[in-house]
Amino acid sequence: MKPSERSEIKALLDRKVDEYNRSSFIESDPISIPHQFSDPLDQEIAGFFAAIFSWGNRTTIIRKSQELMQLMGNAPIDFVRNASQTDLRSLSAFKHRTFNATDLLYILDFMKRHYAKHSSLQMFFQGRDVKDGLSAMHSAFFEAEYAPQRTRKHIGTPERGSACKRLNMYLRWMVRKDEGGVDLGIWQQPEISQLMVPLDVHVHRIALKLGLMKRKIADWRACEELTATLRTFDPSDPVKYDYALFMLGIEQKNASG
Repeated sequence: MKPSERSEIKALLDRKVDEYNRSSFIESDPISIPHQFSDPLDQEIAGFFAAIFSWGNRTTIIRKSQELMQLMGNAPIDFVRNASQTDLRSLSAFKHRTFNATDLLYILDFMKRHYAKHSSLQMFFQGRDVKDGLSAMHSAFFEAEYAPQRTRKHIGTPERGSACKRLNMYLRWMVRKDEGGVDLGIWQQPEISQLMVPLDVHVHRIALKLGLMKRKIADWRACEELTATLRTFDPSDPVKYDYALFMLGIEQKNASG
């Protein structure tokens, strides 16, 4: 890429970040779900489910996330710690695309065990980079002998080459904090500079079109390649450009019909 082209692309991305990294973005995005809570643990749990549900139509994602929060009494950490068998049975009909009650009940089972011993999911990233932290979290999630095989597809790991789009988005929500007010910034680990771009097929397509990357497969290696490029634009906060790339993808999709 020529220096002049690089400068033009960076200017375009910076404009889009300024346009979308603001409070007006929250209402129409799944990040609105954790923003409904003030307790950091409620935000952490609500954000996890909203991120895991984040594939497909954003309106549907928000609606299903709201539905789950209501089933949990709009008190996520209290539900995780204290739900009765009757409470859990009320979740038996929950479904979002391929995510069903088996997946939900197992994740709640893991969370109950986890929060009985640890104060936050953040602990997986203390002293680790994002790749190792995601791998450690995945291992902990599925260490139980009774862990359903089907649930693994909802919680990616770099060890299997997954781009971990939804989990990297979740980390952006938990870690980033700036004057835009969109991301929550309730975790100190990993550092903002260590975050990895949430790479899905739309972001991948836009990044290829702009010449930000060359890898044709939207996997973990592609995530690393794109993030490395974005770090040359802003080493301290590379994933702020997720706003620009994601919304450029939305704009392109809308323009094409």
